[in-house]
Amino acid sequence: MTRDRVCGDIRETEIGSVITIAGWVFRRRDHGGLIFIDLRDRSGLCQIVFSPDVAEDAHEKAHGLRAEYVIAVTGEIRKRPEGTENPNIPTGMIEMYVQKLEVMNEASPLPYNMEEAAEAGESLRLKHRYLDLRRPEMQKNLIMRHRISKITRDYLDEKGFLEIETPILTKSTPEGARDYLVPSRLNPGHFYALPQSPQLFKQILMVAGLEKYFQIVKCFRDEDLRADRQPEFTQIDLEMSFIDRDDILLLIEGMMKDIFKKVLDIDIETPFARMSFQESMNRFGNDKPDLRFGLELKDMADLAGQGTFKVFLDALNSGGMVKAINGKGMAGLSRKEIDNLTAEAQSFGAKGLAWIKVKKGFDSPIAKFFPEEVLKNMAERLQAEDGDLMLFVADKPKIVYDVLSRMRLELGKRLDLIEPGYKFVWIIDFPLFEWDEEEGRFQAMHHPFTSPVEEDIEKLSSPDTDLSKLKAKAYDIVLNGYEIGGGSIRIHRQDIQKKMFGRLNISDEDAKLKFGFLLDALQFGAPPHGGIALGLDRLVMLMVGASSIRDVIAFPKTQKASCMMSGAPSNVEMKQLRELHIKTDIVLEE
Repeated sequence: MTRDRVCGDIRETEIGSVITIAGWVFRRRDHGGLIFIDLRDRSGLCQIVFSPDVAEDAHEKAHGLRAEYVIAVTGEIRKRPEGTENPNIPTGMIEMYVQKLEVMNEASPLPYNMEEAAEAGESLRLKHRYLDLRRPEMQKNLIMRHRISKITRDYLDEKGFLEIETPILTKSTPEGARDYLVPSRLNPGHFYALPQSPQLFKQILMVAGLEKYFQIVKCFRDEDLRADRQPEFTQIDLEMSFIDRDDILLLIEGMMKDIFKKVLDIDIETPFARMSFQESMNRFGNDKPDLRFGLELKDMADLAGQGTFKVFLDALNSGGMVKAINGKGMAGLSRKEIDNLTAEAQSFGAKGLAWIKVKKGFDSPIAKFFPEEVLKNMAERLQAEDGDLMLFVADKPKIVYDVLSRMRLELGKRLDLIEPGYKFVWIIDFPLFEWDEEEGRFQAMHHPFTSPVEEDIEKLSSPDTDLSKLKAKAYDIVLNGYEIGGGSIRIHRQDIQKKMFGRLNISDEDAKLKFGFLLDALQFGAPPHGGIALGLDRLVMLMVGASSIRDVIAFPKTQKASCMMSGAPSNVEMKQLRELHIKTDIVLEE
């Protein structure tokens, strides 16, 4: 039986027609004489009715149908009787009276009820991902992902970009996350690396004169995982020649506007706001601010220094900072509730959490350490009114920023302050270098091919330059508190690239060994160029309103980087290891 229609497309205009549809049994209701089944395929549901008066054989066979059986049915489309319509689904005004039934495949008893699948444990759903993907919610997510990818391709094609594939088996390079390594059978003792990004290759394409490149590409990073991170993920990757920062920012704004209009029918406002890295850190404590609500961090160093509270003074005297946020309406919290809040701050890395209630005055164990006027100035700076709770953290800048930024997000959710909608912002003017405490040296904040701003190029050569003050031509695009993309203008001159490597303590020999093919290419007329990579998984997650990128990837990994369905990673036969000239201390099953 070949189907004539898909289940979700049948409408009242087809009443009286005899057609064939096919799909999965979703619900079954036996009303004695009549058997009702909701038949489901990717397009939606259609109610089919088995009546002994229409087809006795089909009615008899329908008694044996169970959830997720695959069936095909032929029958007449009729209008539902008055009072039985279902306005919540597109096919809710019609039903099919079945004349012929074919059971195409049976299904074993299910590991969970498909109607309650969303409440089933994630591990169970991931193990039976083929069932989880039958859910309309999951199919909707993947359909939206497809549409976003197609619109992206069409938009970039119209802008003159070429979709060009880059290698999956490539060379391991440093200055990034941990690589996934692939042993080479033909070159014993040598390894390929799976690409963390196509960075070097897309720059080579610019040197090659292709001018505008893009691809929707898989990337791989062996790093600790979380809800918005996977070991293999998908980037919308692009690079352009003969441009500067604003060209890329405007291009991406146009692409986002196109995607949101065509997928969600939302007109997003452009141009997007722009904010320097330092402003973002000062106001929000991180470089991916959620602009849908306030609760901004306020610097309290000058006011904290006017009191005698030792914790604040010790932090300031050791080069730290004191910052605060305003817990709106939280002055009514009990001491136990505040202790729980303090424990939460400590779990984020703080030594403690100082607080002052604003309640027709100031109520706090630390209030006695400050003159009344200073307390009033603190409240004024935080715009704290009666009923609010001022929350302070004093420590090294990194800890203060991290703790208060996380507390801000938690309070934003708890106090229901986050407005619906989509708020984009560009973060610009990043530092070129950042200090690595473990290594005891400066590292590239993004990667070593990021160009300094024009006024800082000459400073790269000076031994007296404070590297922490140099700025990069780098930019991140942030949506609702998530970094969904980042890029930079690249170094296209070999002499500047050599200075950059020198500042990173990468010798000429090491640079040649690790990045030789790019350095060679820069000798032969490399044009000015730059690009960006957008995280497709995160973008789709935010657009569908999911809480994890696992809900927008067909076959994701768990937080331990394993696939519950296929069992990857798994043992391999010793024969395979011997062919790859690999020995292991771990005993594997033969």
